[in-house]
Amino acid sequence: MNETKTQTKTQTNNQTVLISGGSVAGPALAYWLHRYGFTPTIVERAPELRDGGYAVDFRGEALDVLDRMELLQQIRALDTEMGDAAMVDADGRQYATLPAAIFAGDLEVLKGDLTRMLYEATRENVEYVFGDSIATLDQDEDGVLVTFEHGAPRRFDLVVGADGLHSRTRALAFGPEEEFVRHLGIYTAIFNLDNYLRLQNTGRLYATPGKAANIFTARDNTEARAAFHFAAEHLDYDRRDPTAHKRIIAERFAGEGWEVPRLLKEMDTAQEFFFDSNAQVEMDTYSAGRIVLLGDAGYCAGPTSGRGTSQALIGAYLLAGELATREGDHTAAFAAYEQQMRPYVAEHQAMGREGAERFFMPAPTQEILDMLAANALRGRGGLGYGWVVELGCCRSV
Repeated sequence: MNETKTQTKTQTNNQTVLISGGSVAGPALAYWLHRYGFTPTIVERAPELRDGGYAVDFRGEALDVLDRMELLQQIRALDTEMGDAAMVDADGRQYATLPAAIFAGDLEVLKGDLTRMLYEATRENVEYVFGDSIATLDQDEDGVLVTFEHGAPRRFDLVVGADGLHSRTRALAFGPEEEFVRHLGIYTAIFNLDNYLRLQNTGRLYATPGKAANIFTARDNTEARAAFHFAAEHLDYDRRDPTAHKRIIAERFAGEGWEVPRLLKEMDTAQEFFFDSNAQVEMDTYSAGRIVLLGDAGYCAGPTSGRGTSQALIGAYLLAGELATREGDHTAAFAAYEQQMRPYVAEHQAMGREGAERFFMPAPTQEILDMLAANALRGRGGLGYGWVVELGCCRSV
C-alpha cells in the first residue's frame, strides 16, 4: 500500500461527496474525506445504526489503516479474544481442534462494534441520513443530481457507492446486478442467540456433505453467533423476506445432528438475522464519470476470502488519498485508486474462489490444521484447506 499524506488539506474542487452505505467502507471513507477537507454525506437505508453482527477480522495493511485513523488501540480493546474451536460430529464428540490462528486474523471484533466506532469517529463532522436511499442519479459536467426514496433531491459533486454486494448505486450507474455478481455456489445464514452452551471464548463446528454449521461466543461470552452454510446453485427468492430465508435454512437442515435442531429453533426468534449467497463482484471499471464504487459494491471478494473488511478499509484510505493528492480531480483520482486496488482485489478474489471450491471438502487431520495455523502465524495465511478453514473465515462475511 503506497504512502498517502494524512494531513488536513483544504480542497477547491469537488467538495461535496455523497456516500451510499453506512456500514464500514462508507464511514471509513467519510473519515478520510473530512480529514482532507471534503464535505461527505452518508445515506444509509437502515433506520438506525446497525449494531451487533458477526465477527470481522483484520490482517496486514488494514491494521496500518486503523492505526493511521488513530483507532487501532480502541479496536484492540474490543478484540473477541477468540481461542481455538472444537470440530464435532453428529453426536457432539470432538474429533479435532481448529486453532484460532487460522480463522481469527491478527485482530477480530464484532462488525457492529466496528461500525459504531467508525460512526462515533465521524458523527460530529459528517452528515448521516438514516432511513433513506438513492432513487436516481443524473450526472452532468458539474455534478450529480440525486433523488432519494424519501428525502428531497440534492446535488453533489461526487457520489460513492459503498452499499454492498447488492449495490443500488452500481445498478443505477453501471447496470443490473446479474452483469457483475458471480455466485460462488454457497449460501450462508448468520444470527445471534444466547450462549446456551456456556462456551468460553471458543466455538463448535459441525459439517456433513454440502452443509455446515457453527456457533461462536461473542461480547465476553454473554452472547453467541451461529451460522448455517449450504451448497446450492443460484436460488430464486426475495432478498428482503427473512421468513422465506429461514424457511430455506430449515428445509435444508432438517434431520441433521449435533445442535442443529436447537439452532434452528433459535434462528426463528433471532433479533439479528442475515442470509445471502456467497458471491463476488467483477467490474471492468470502478467508476463512471463522477460516480465510483468502494468495497463490496465494486469488488466483493466473497466471504470465503476472509478479506472483505480489510479490503474495504484499504479501499477507503486509497480513494480518499487520491482525491486529496489530486485536489479533487475525480478523473485522475478514480483512475489511480483503481490502479492501486486491482492487485489487492485480484489476490483476494482468487482466495475467495479457492475457498468456495474447497468449502465442503472432508475435514483435514489435526496435523494439517496445526500446519495451517503455523503458516498463518508466519503471515502465509490460513486459507486453503477445506470447509473447516473456510468456516472460520465465514464468520467474517
